[in-house]
Amino acid sequence: QVQLVESGGGTVQAGGSLRLSCVVSGSTVSRFAMGWFRQAPGEEREFVATRSWSASSTFYDDSVKGRFTLSRDVAKNTVYLQLNSLRPEDTAVYYCAAGTPSSIRTGGYYYTNGYDYWGQGTQVTVSS
Repeated sequence: QVQLVESGGGTVQAGGSLRLSCVVSGSTVSRFAMGWFRQAPGEEREFVATRSWSASSTFYDDSVKGRFTLSRDVAKNTVYLQLNSLRPEDTAVYYCAAGTPSSIRTGGYYYTNGYDYWGQGTQVTVSS
């Protein structure tokens, strides 16, 4: 059974940084497209960043491009999201997700339907 566990959230001031981690068990990160989504109160879950299973492509939402960086450590079976220059509008619960190639081909990289497994989420709060 594939499980994803996020950590690293917290409360920071605007302009600060955090690094989120997502540890995968039950399979290997190289089998999946590994993505990050976020959900603010009263809002839909939205795409943040993702990397293809081959790691040949990494995609970011325009709102985080240049500020957030997704990386992975295959040896540790872990995916990271480095959050820099944080803004109050980045406040949300951040979710790690894993998508099989077939799900991504059907649902796409940018949509929740493309992902099969989800973590429980980690809260990021940015104060102004």
